[in-house]
Amino acid sequence: MVKTIAIGTCVSVQGLLVRSLDNGNIVVRVGSRLYTGRPVATAKAA
Repeated sequence: MVKTIAIGTCVSVQGLLVRSLDNGNIVVRVGSRLYTGRPVATAKAA
């Protein structure tokens, strides 16, 4: 499943979900790199 995370205030990363952490952050994979950050809320369809 593809997820988007926020790293800091200006950077977002979209990648494959690897795992959810106990503190609410998630880990995503982009190629061979792993990124950890806060999940970005999905917009609801109108």
